[in-house]
Amino acid sequence: MPATPLIAITVADPSAQAEPAIAARKNDLYVEAIRRHGGEPVVLDARSSADERRAALDSMAGLLLTGGADIDPGRYGKPNQGSVSIEPARDELEAEAYAAAAARGVPILGICRGFQAINVFRGGTLLQHVDGHVGAGWGHGPAKEHALRLVPGSRLARILSPTNPRAGATTVNSYHHQAIRSSDLAKGLVASAWAASPEGDLVEGFEAADGPFLLGVQCHPERTESTPDSFERLWRFFVDACRGPIAAR
Repeated sequence: MPATPLIAITVADPSAQAEPAIAARKNDLYVEAIRRHGGEPVVLDARSSADERRAALDSMAGLLLTGGADIDPGRYGKPNQGSVSIEPARDELEAEAYAAAAARGVPILGICRGFQAINVFRGGTLLQHVDGHVGAGWGHGPAKEHALRLVPGSRLARILSPTNPRAGATTVNSYHHQAIRSSDLAKGLVASAWAASPEGDLVEGFEAADGPFLLGVQCHPERTESTPDSFERLWRFFVDACRGPIAAR
Protein backbone atom coordinates (compact mmCIF):
# COMPACT_ATOMS: atom_id res chain seq x y z
CA MET A 1 0.00 0.00 0.00
CA PRO A 2 1.20 3.58 -0.67
CA ALA A 3 2.64 5.86 2.01
CA THR A 4 -0.31 8.18 1.29
CA PRO A 5 -3.27 5.79 1.16
CA LEU A 6 -6.33 6.75 -0.82
CA ILE A 7 -9.34 6.48 1.49
CA ALA A 8 -12.89 6.59 0.14
CA ILE A 9 -15.28 8.52 2.39
CA THR A 10 -19.04 8.24 1.94
CA VAL A 11 -20.93 11.30 3.19
CA ALA A 12 -24.32 13.00 3.10
CA ASP A 13 -25.10 15.08 0.01
CA PRO A 14 -25.13 18.63 1.46
CA SER A 15 -27.54 19.89 -1.17
CA ALA A 16 -30.17 17.41 0.06
CA GLN A 17 -29.93 18.47 3.71
CA ALA A 18 -32.01 21.07 5.57
CA GLU A 19 -28.85 23.02 6.47
CA PRO A 20 -26.45 22.59 3.53
CA ALA A 21 -23.63 24.72 5.00
CA ILE A 22 -23.60 22.80 8.28
CA ALA A 23 -23.81 19.49 6.40
CA ALA A 24 -20.81 20.47 4.27
CA ARG A 25 -18.83 21.44 7.39
CA LYS A 26 -19.67 18.10 9.01
CA ASN A 27 -18.32 16.34 5.92
CA ASP A 28 -15.16 18.44 6.05
CA LEU A 29 -14.41 17.22 9.59
CA TYR A 30 -13.99 13.65 8.31
CA VAL A 31 -11.73 14.82 5.49
CA GLU A 32 -9.61 16.80 7.93
CA ALA A 33 -9.27 13.82 10.28
CA ILE A 34 -7.97 11.60 7.47
CA ARG A 35 -5.59 14.26 6.17
CA ARG A 36 -4.19 14.97 9.65
CA HIS A 37 -2.75 11.48 9.65
CA GLY A 38 -1.47 11.37 6.10
CA GLY A 39 -4.35 9.84 4.15
CA GLU A 40 -5.74 11.12 0.86
CA PRO A 41 -9.55 11.37 1.04
CA VAL A 42 -11.80 10.76 -1.94
CA VAL A 43 -15.33 11.89 -1.06
CA LEU A 44 -18.41 10.17 -2.47
CA ASP A 45 -22.06 11.08 -1.97
CA ALA A 46 -25.33 10.13 -3.63
CA ARG A 47 -24.62 12.53 -6.52
CA SER A 48 -21.34 10.82 -7.43
CA SER A 49 -21.47 9.34 -10.92
CA ALA A 50 -20.99 5.66 -11.66
CA ASP A 51 -17.55 6.46 -13.07
CA GLU A 52 -16.55 8.40 -9.95
CA ARG A 53 -17.71 5.57 -7.72
CA ARG A 54 -15.92 2.94 -9.75
CA ALA A 55 -12.65 4.89 -9.80
CA ALA A 56 -12.70 5.46 -6.04
CA LEU A 57 -13.79 1.98 -5.04
CA ASP A 58 -11.36 0.24 -7.38
CA SER A 59 -8.37 2.22 -6.07
CA MET A 60 -9.21 2.77 -2.39
CA ALA A 61 -6.84 1.53 0.29
CA GLY A 62 -9.58 1.92 2.92
CA LEU A 63 -13.22 2.94 3.42
CA LEU A 64 -14.74 5.37 5.92
CA LEU A 65 -18.54 5.30 6.33
CA THR A 66 -19.72 8.45 8.10
CA GLY A 67 -22.70 9.83 10.03
CA GLY A 68 -26.05 10.96 8.69
CA ALA A 69 -29.65 9.93 8.12
CA ASP A 70 -31.33 6.73 9.26
CA ILE A 71 -30.99 3.58 7.19
CA ASP A 72 -34.13 2.28 5.46
CA PRO A 73 -35.42 -0.42 7.86
CA GLY A 74 -36.47 -2.45 4.84
CA ARG A 75 -32.77 -3.22 4.41
CA TYR A 76 -32.87 -5.28 7.58
CA GLY A 77 -36.34 -6.67 7.09
CA LYS A 78 -38.29 -4.46 9.51
CA PRO A 79 -41.22 -2.05 9.15
CA ASN A 80 -40.62 1.59 9.98
CA GLN A 81 -40.83 1.85 13.76
CA GLY A 82 -39.26 5.27 14.32
CA SER A 83 -36.78 5.76 11.48
CA VAL A 84 -36.71 9.30 10.04
CA SER A 85 -34.98 11.19 7.22
CA ILE A 86 -34.32 8.01 5.24
CA GLU A 87 -32.06 8.45 2.18
CA PRO A 88 -32.33 5.35 -0.05
CA ALA A 89 -29.78 6.68 -2.56
CA ARG A 90 -27.17 6.94 0.19
CA ASP A 91 -28.05 3.46 1.43
CA GLU A 92 -27.40 2.18 -2.09
CA LEU A 93 -24.06 4.01 -2.38
CA GLU A 94 -22.82 2.72 0.95
CA ALA A 95 -23.95 -0.84 0.34
CA GLU A 96 -21.97 -0.75 -2.90
CA ALA A 97 -18.94 0.77 -1.17
CA TYR A 98 -19.04 -1.70 1.71
CA ALA A 99 -19.33 -4.68 -0.65
CA ALA A 100 -16.34 -3.45 -2.67
CA ALA A 101 -14.22 -2.85 0.44
CA ALA A 102 -15.12 -6.24 1.94
CA ALA A 103 -14.38 -8.03 -1.34
CA ARG A 104 -10.96 -6.38 -1.58
CA GLY A 105 -10.14 -6.83 2.11
CA VAL A 106 -9.27 -3.18 2.76
CA PRO A 107 -9.70 -1.60 6.23
CA ILE A 108 -13.18 -0.27 7.05
CA LEU A 109 -14.14 2.26 9.73
CA GLY A 110 -17.74 3.20 10.52
CA ILE A 111 -18.83 6.32 12.43
CA CYS A 112 -22.39 6.70 13.85
CA ARG A 113 -24.64 5.95 10.82
CA GLY A 114 -21.63 4.20 9.29
CA PHE A 115 -21.32 2.04 12.40
CA GLN A 116 -24.98 1.09 12.06
CA ALA A 117 -24.67 0.58 8.30
CA ILE A 118 -21.85 -1.94 8.68
CA ASN A 119 -24.00 -3.93 11.09
CA VAL A 120 -26.94 -3.88 8.65
CA PHE A 121 -24.80 -4.80 5.63
CA ARG A 122 -23.46 -7.80 7.56
CA GLY A 123 -26.96 -9.04 8.40
CA GLY A 124 -27.66 -7.28 11.71
CA THR A 125 -30.60 -5.13 12.74
CA LEU A 126 -31.19 -1.82 14.56
CA LEU A 127 -33.27 -0.48 17.41
CA GLN A 128 -35.07 2.31 15.55
CA HIS A 129 -35.44 4.69 18.47
CA VAL A 130 -33.92 5.03 21.92
CA ASP A 131 -34.56 7.95 24.25
CA GLY A 132 -31.84 10.01 25.82
CA HIS A 133 -28.96 9.71 23.38
CA VAL A 134 -29.48 12.77 21.19
CA GLY A 135 -29.29 16.42 22.19
CA ALA A 136 -28.77 19.62 20.24
CA GLY A 137 -27.67 19.09 16.65
CA TRP A 138 -24.04 19.79 15.84
CA GLY A 139 -23.59 23.53 15.41
CA HIS A 140 -26.63 24.31 17.57
CA GLY A 141 -25.27 23.91 21.07
CA PRO A 142 -23.03 21.76 23.23
CA ALA A 143 -22.97 18.03 22.61
CA LYS A 144 -24.90 15.63 24.79
CA GLU A 145 -22.45 13.21 26.39
CA HIS A 146 -22.58 9.87 28.12
CA ALA A 147 -20.24 7.32 29.65
CA LEU A 148 -18.69 4.68 27.41
CA ARG A 149 -17.49 1.36 28.84
CA LEU A 150 -14.67 -0.14 26.83
CA VAL A 151 -14.28 -3.90 26.72
CA PRO A 152 -10.87 -4.54 28.30
CA GLY A 153 -8.38 -6.01 25.87
CA SER A 154 -10.47 -5.25 22.77
CA ARG A 155 -8.81 -3.72 19.75
CA LEU A 156 -10.61 -0.44 20.45
CA ALA A 157 -9.34 -0.42 24.05
CA ARG A 158 -5.80 -1.16 22.84
CA ILE A 159 -6.00 1.71 20.35
CA LEU A 160 -7.42 4.27 22.77
CA SER A 161 -5.28 3.22 25.72
CA PRO A 162 -2.18 1.41 24.42
CA THR A 163 -0.35 1.58 27.75
CA ASN A 164 -3.34 0.27 29.69
CA PRO A 165 -5.63 -1.79 27.43
CA ARG A 166 -7.49 -3.03 30.52
CA ALA A 167 -8.78 0.51 31.09
CA GLY A 168 -12.54 0.48 31.13
CA ALA A 169 -14.29 3.85 30.77
CA THR A 170 -14.36 7.20 29.03
CA THR A 171 -16.96 9.84 28.04
CA VAL A 172 -18.11 10.45 24.47
CA ASN A 173 -20.50 12.68 22.55
CA SER A 174 -23.94 11.32 21.68
CA TYR A 175 -25.78 12.37 18.52
CA HIS A 176 -27.87 9.29 17.70
CA HIS A 177 -31.45 8.17 18.25
CA GLN A 178 -31.01 4.67 16.81
CA ALA A 179 -28.85 1.97 18.31
CA ILE A 180 -27.53 -1.59 18.33
CA ARG A 181 -28.33 -4.00 21.13
CA SER A 182 -26.50 -7.27 21.66
CA SER A 183 -29.44 -9.04 19.99
CA ASP A 184 -29.06 -6.78 16.91
CA LEU A 185 -25.34 -7.40 16.41
CA ALA A 186 -24.40 -9.10 13.14
CA LYS A 187 -22.63 -12.44 13.11
CA GLY A 188 -18.86 -12.05 13.08
CA LEU A 189 -18.87 -8.74 14.97
CA VAL A 190 -17.92 -8.50 18.64
CA ALA A 191 -18.76 -5.62 20.96
CA SER A 192 -15.82 -3.45 22.06
CA ALA A 193 -17.75 -0.71 23.90
CA TRP A 194 -21.09 -0.34 25.69
CA ALA A 195 -23.34 2.44 26.99
CA ALA A 196 -26.35 2.36 29.29
CA SER A 197 -29.82 3.36 28.05
CA PRO A 198 -33.52 3.01 28.95
CA GLU A 199 -33.52 0.03 26.55
CA GLY A 200 -30.65 -1.65 28.40
CA ASP A 201 -27.00 -1.78 27.41
CA LEU A 202 -26.24 -0.64 23.87
CA VAL A 203 -23.30 -1.68 21.71
CA GLU A 204 -21.37 1.54 20.99
CA GLY A 205 -18.26 0.01 19.49
CA PHE A 206 -17.59 -3.21 17.60
CA GLU A 207 -14.86 -4.91 15.65
CA ALA A 208 -14.53 -7.92 13.40
CA ALA A 209 -13.89 -11.16 15.23
CA ASP A 210 -11.26 -12.03 12.62
CA GLY A 211 -10.09 -11.04 9.15
CA PRO A 212 -9.11 -7.57 7.85
CA PHE A 213 -9.39 -4.42 9.98
CA LEU A 214 -13.04 -3.53 10.55
CA LEU A 215 -14.12 -1.29 13.40
CA GLY A 216 -17.08 0.93 14.19
CA VAL A 217 -18.00 3.45 16.88
CA GLN A 218 -21.36 5.07 17.59
CA CYS A 219 -19.88 8.40 18.74
CA HIS A 220 -18.44 11.13 16.48
CA PRO A 221 -14.65 11.29 17.04
CA GLU A 222 -14.22 13.77 14.17
CA ARG A 223 -15.98 16.37 16.35
CA THR A 224 -12.89 17.02 18.40
CA GLU A 225 -14.45 19.72 20.61
CA SER A 226 -16.51 17.01 22.34
CA THR A 227 -14.21 13.99 21.97
CA PRO A 228 -11.49 12.70 24.31
CA ASP A 229 -7.98 13.23 22.93
CA SER A 230 -7.46 9.46 22.98
CA PHE A 231 -9.71 9.08 19.92
CA GLU A 232 -7.11 10.83 17.79
CA ARG A 233 -5.25 7.52 17.97
CA LEU A 234 -8.22 5.85 16.29
CA TRP A 235 -7.81 8.07 13.23
CA ARG A 236 -4.06 7.46 13.16
CA PHE A 237 -4.47 3.71 13.52
CA PHE A 238 -7.07 3.56 10.75
CA VAL A 239 -4.92 5.51 8.29
CA ASP A 240 -1.90 3.38 9.22
CA ALA A 241 -3.97 0.23 8.66
CA CYS A 242 -4.76 1.54 5.16
CA ARG A 243 -1.01 1.73 4.49
CA GLY A 244 -0.75 -1.99 5.14
CA PRO A 245 -0.57 -4.51 7.98
CA ILE A 246 3.04 -3.72 8.92
CA ALA A 247 2.36 0.00 9.40
CA ALA A 248 -0.70 -0.70 11.56
CA ARG A 249 1.11 -2.89 14.06
